[in-house]
Amino acid sequence: MMNYSLEMVTFLFYFFFFFLAGLGASLNSTGSCGNGGPDIRFPFRIKDKQPDHCGCPGFVLSCSDDNSTVLNLPTGLSLHIEGIDYGHQLIYARYPQGCFPRQRLNFSLGASHFQIQKDLPYGRTLFNCSLSSEKRSPSYMDKIPCLSTFKHEVYAVDSSIPISYSDLLSCTKMYNIYGIPYNMLLAENYVLTMSWSNPTCGSSEAECYSILPHTKDVRRKLLIAGVILGFFLFSIVITALYRAYSNDKTQREYQARVEMFLDDYRSLNPTRYSYADLKRITNQFGDELGQGAYGTVFKGKLTNEIAVAVKLLNNSIGKGEEFINEVGTMARIHHVNVVRLIGFCADGFRRALVYEYLPNGSLQKFITSADSRNHFLGWERLNRVALGIAKGIEYLHQGCDQRILHFDIKPQNILLDNEFNPKIADFGMAKLCSKDKSAISMTTARGTVGYIAPEVFSRNFGSVSYKSDVYSFGMLVLEMVGGRKNVDDTAENGDQIYFPEWIYNLLEKEEDLRFHIDGEEDARIAKKLAIVGLWCIQWNPAERPSMKTVVQMLEGEGENLTKPPDPFSSSVPKRTSAGRMPARRLHQELAAISEIE
Repeated sequence: MMNYSLEMVTFLFYFFFFFLAGLGASLNSTGSCGNGGPDIRFPFRIKDKQPDHCGCPGFVLSCSDDNSTVLNLPTGLSLHIEGIDYGHQLIYARYPQGCFPRQRLNFSLGASHFQIQKDLPYGRTLFNCSLSSEKRSPSYMDKIPCLSTFKHEVYAVDSSIPISYSDLLSCTKMYNIYGIPYNMLLAENYVLTMSWSNPTCGSSEAECYSILPHTKDVRRKLLIAGVILGFFLFSIVITALYRAYSNDKTQREYQARVEMFLDDYRSLNPTRYSYADLKRITNQFGDELGQGAYGTVFKGKLTNEIAVAVKLLNNSIGKGEEFINEVGTMARIHHVNVVRLIGFCADGFRRALVYEYLPNGSLQKFITSADSRNHFLGWERLNRVALGIAKGIEYLHQGCDQRILHFDIKPQNILLDNEFNPKIADFGMAKLCSKDKSAISMTTARGTVGYIAPEVFSRNFGSVSYKSDVYSFGMLVLEMVGGRKNVDDTAENGDQIYFPEWIYNLLEKEEDLRFHIDGEEDARIAKKLAIVGLWCIQWNPAERPSMKTVVQMLEGEGENLTKPPDPFSSSVPKRTSAGRMPARRLHQELAAISEIE
């Protein structure tokens, strides 16, 4: 982070340095008005941009507001300079307003150093003719468009032609024009060519134009621009350095927090690996097993006989809490139905967790199809899986010094070993609380849609407690029974197919709960699992059994199990989504307590 910020600061420094240099060069360049105009050299000079002693009198040019180069004639007429040929001493100009005949009285070069090229030996007379006159003869009459209107037309006629010509009898003579090119009368944007003779004046080209001097005004503008840009650059650099320092400080605080935590839990003896160790164990992270919300899992080998799963955590998520949660929680746990934490990596900002490898993957792939026998585990094995999960959750709730609430019980977080024994995994959302307290306070909901207890969404249903894990377990068991995903992702408006109600209705009608019912024993196990699951998903947390009771229910034969109250009665909507729970206020008997960080 620090190196990246320094690179940005360096880039900004060079950018503004060259920008300032370019600005200074543009301010120093006083040899033209810009906008592609001609280069101004001796004997000309630009007013207010070049020193007064440079150039010759009568050769003073100026710059207009649009940066055009302008020659002001003694009569007040202004011409825009299109180009200057210093070799042949020619200057090319045009009248910017377009209609030159209107300015005939103001156009005079008599008192200037310029002469019009190719003057005609005779002049032209302008006539104003009404539109009702006869058609004009094009042989000696030329229409002047810029002076003509919709009521009359103006023509230029050779001054030697008598006015008695029939075509001119109905026209009114306007005035004579002499000494200008004839095409200037007809073309609105005619470019006039003028020449000049060598002037005699005290200045020389070498004195004034070999190196253009700076005026005080130019130097002042350059100094002001430099101060402003320098201050702006300084502010950018200071801001970038502060942000780099702040980000680096924050990252180091997170790292120090993790290191302090690891020192506290060193006595629990999980192995600490370096990032280089993980690359070697996973063969450069070449075998990806899957991805989750907090990171990517890779397969690795400690030895030829011992396989492991390496979970590489995302640095962009959280502030190290998920890492501390998993290591701090799993270092306390030693149970056959909980995934064993072998070690961890906290190498700089790289963090990872190393678990035992379970070859059969997650439970999810074995319960997503309701009519396929390819992945069906069989009812006896499903019962053992449910019982193992229940024992693992019971251990989390009662078997440790502090109660551990998982908050993310779902099929994807139940892994199966080679004998299909279940093991609970992924403790990134876990929380600790005292065993003599029954609830915790939470600021935000946590878990996976479809498995989250209603009280986690709204305190109208009761306080958040270990009963929230019981609800998630119940949804998991019902999903095992129904053989389908809990939530229909394709349903409109986010509505899920609430299949627990479907299971409850099948129990009411005493119908088979699944396609794979091959005998009375399978039907008995399916019915037992369904009843347990329905007890666990009661809306009121107080009506749900503890996990110890759930284990006893699963270990029994199921004949003595009573059917739970109908959670889908008329007071509860028949269809509901995970984000819209029924607004039924229930009795709350669990007091909220604070979380233990």
